[in-house]
Amino acid sequence: MKKIILTVAAVFAFGFANAQEEAKGEGFSKGDVFISGSVGFGTTKTGDAKNNSFDISPRAAYFVTENIAVGVKLGYTSEKDEPNALTETKTDKFTVGAFGRYYFTPASKFSMFGQLGFDYNNSKVKTTAAGVSAEGKVNGFDVALAPGVSYFVSKNFALEATFGELAYRTSKPDADGAESTNNFGLNVNMASIKLGLVYKF
Repeated sequence: MKKIILTVAAVFAFGFANAQEEAKGEGFSKGDVFISGSVGFGTTKTGDAKNNSFDISPRAAYFVTENIAVGVKLGYTSEKDEPNALTETKTDKFTVGAFGRYYFTPASKFSMFGQLGFDYNNSKVKTTAAGVSAEGKVNGFDVALAPGVSYFVSKNFALEATFGELAYRTSKPDADGAESTNNFGLNVNMASIKLGLVYKF
């Protein structure tokens, strides 16, 4: 009986040690590189007014310290706005940018982070009203701060999500005499929730 108890204890001890060893491989550390892709979508409807949006943003980053990662990203956003049955505005936006993240517990399986991003974007806007269409281009620059969470499901793969953002945006139509539009505010609607999958090298 004593031998059986010692054997069971040894098995449990080995299993615990092995689990601990596996857990050590999860999380981020200085020198790590990761690639990720986030996808966001949203829809709103009020009476006859409708708005649908979709965006995808692949990115890559490098941990310059234990807590800080810096990276670059590309992005595409499509938005369709229908304020009434006769009017429709469709916007296709392409983005290139840089970002930095601070992870509060990077070496853990679960961590919260704050992300600060700088983006340059170019948009193509097509408006149709009463059967008549017009097209234009808009250039813009964004600065946004967003909270997020990261959870490792294996040694190399993690799920992440950002939700809400505090942002400053400026945009200007690509036309002579056009004026800039500036916007600063907190966005917490469904379109601001972005889910992603991370692969760590």
